[in-house]
Amino acid sequence: MKLKSTNGTVNIKLIVVLAAIVLLLIPNFIGGHGGEEEEALGNILPLWSCVPFVGMLLSIAIFPLVRPHWWEKNLFNVAIVWSLVFLIPFAVFFGPREAGFEFFEILLLDYLPFIVLLWGLFAVAGGIVLKGSLSGSPKVNLILLLVGTLLSSWVGTTGASMLMIRPILRANAWREKKAHVVVFFIFLVSNIGGCLTPIGDPPLFLGFLRGIPFFWTMRLAPILLLNAVVLLVVFFLLDKRFYNKEIAAGRKPDETVQKEPIRVEGLHNLIFLAMIVGAVILSGILGTLPSLQDAEGQMLGIPFAYGITLPINNVVQMIIIAAAGFLSIKTTKNALHKQNHFTWGPIKEVACLFVGIFLTMIPALAILHARGADLGLENPWQFFWVTGALSSFLDNAPTYLVFMTTATALPATAGLATTVGTIAAPLLLAISAGAVFMGANTYIGNAPNFMVRSIAEENQVKMPSFFGYMSWSGRFLIPLFIIDTIVFFLL
Repeated sequence: MKLKSTNGTVNIKLIVVLAAIVLLLIPNFIGGHGGEEEEALGNILPLWSCVPFVGMLLSIAIFPLVRPHWWEKNLFNVAIVWSLVFLIPFAVFFGPREAGFEFFEILLLDYLPFIVLLWGLFAVAGGIVLKGSLSGSPKVNLILLLVGTLLSSWVGTTGASMLMIRPILRANAWREKKAHVVVFFIFLVSNIGGCLTPIGDPPLFLGFLRGIPFFWTMRLAPILLLNAVVLLVVFFLLDKRFYNKEIAAGRKPDETVQKEPIRVEGLHNLIFLAMIVGAVILSGILGTLPSLQDAEGQMLGIPFAYGITLPINNVVQMIIIAAAGFLSIKTTKNALHKQNHFTWGPIKEVACLFVGIFLTMIPALAILHARGADLGLENPWQFFWVTGALSSFLDNAPTYLVFMTTATALPATAGLATTVGTIAAPLLLAISAGAVFMGANTYIGNAPNFMVRSIAEENQVKMPSFFGYMSWSGRFLIPLFIIDTIVFFLL
C-alpha cells in the first residue's frame, strides 16, 4: 500500500513502523511500571486484550482463502496493523514505558534469536541437494519420512525439515495428489520427531537451561515410538491408495530420473549445519557459567533501552549462526540452489507473520504466566492436554516454561531438581510431550510448520488452508493423543 506525495511515493508500511517505534520511545509521561512486574501485568490484563492475537490468527486462516493475491502482498501490513491494535491501547493504559519494554523485550529476546536460527537453517539446508532415483512411491516416501523423523532430535525439527522437505517434494513432483505427504511430514519431521534431545525442539532446550539433564528427554522414546509407528503405518496405507489412483490415471515417475544413482551434493554445508547446532549447545553452556553472570545470577550482556539486556550467550549464538548462513550462501554453487528451487520467499513470509504473532501474543503469555496456577492442574494427563492445546496456538517454548513452573508448585516426594523448583517426573514428561507433539496441530504451532507449507506451495503443491490443515490434525493426531493419554498418562 502506497501514497503519492509531491516528493514521490511514500511507503505506508515504513510510516506505520516508524510511528510505532516513536510512540514506544516517548518518555513515560503517563506512568508505567517497567517490565519487572510481568506477573502483576498478567493479573491486570483482561481476557479481551487477547483479541489482536485472535485477529492475527483469523487473518492467517481467512485471508489466504478469500483474497489470496492481496494477502501475498499485504501480509506484513496485516501483521503490523494487529500489532498496533494491541500496542497503542496498551501504551495508553499502561504508559509508553511499559509498552516499550514489552515491545523490545519480546523482539530482542524471543523473536530475534528465533528468526536468526530459522534463517541460518534455511540458508544452509537450501544448499544441500539429494539427487537420484526418488520416485515418490509409498515405500520411498515412508523411508524419507522415517529418516526425517530420526534426524529431528539431533539437528532440530527446523533443521530436519529444511533438509528433507525439498527431496520429498522433488520425489513427488510427478504426482497430482501430494498434499497429504507434506501434512504427515509436518506431523512427524517438523514436530513429533524432535522430542528426544534438547536440540530437537525449543521447549526442551529451555528445560535443559533450567537444569534438566541433557539425556533425560530420552524418556519420551516410548511415546515417540508409538506415535511414529502409528502415523507411518497410517501414512503408508493412505499414500498407497493415492499412489494407485495416480498410476491408474496414467501418471508415473520420470524414467530418466529413476536411473540416476542416489547422491548428495553440497555436503560442505554439513559443516555449517554443525556450526548452528554447536552454537545452540554452546549458548546453553555459556548460560550456566558463573563467570558470565552478575552478582544476582543474571546473564551479562549488551544493555538496551528499558533495562533490557541482550544476553551474551544469545549474542554469541546469533553471530555463529549468521556466519554459518553467510558462508553457506557464499560457498554454495548457484546451480545447487536452482536445483533445490531455493528462494527467500518462505523465510520472508515467516519473518513478517511472526512479528505480528510474537507481539500480539504478549497479553496471552502474560495472563497465562500469572494465572496458570489457578487452572487447577494436578494430574499428568491434564498437563499434557493444557500444555499441548496452548502450544498449538502460542509459542510452545514459553508455554512449556509456564507449566513447568506451575508443576513445581505441586508437592512432590521425588523428582527433578531444576532452577525453578523440584518437579515430578510424570508431570514433566506430560508437559514435554504436550509442548512438542501438539505443536503439530496447527500451522503456527511450531515455526517449521509454516516454513514447510510455504516451501510446498512455492513448489506448486496445493496445501490445505489453516482450518483445512486442522481438519487433518483433528482426524489423525487427536485420536492418537487420546491413545497417548490412556497408555502413558492415565495407566
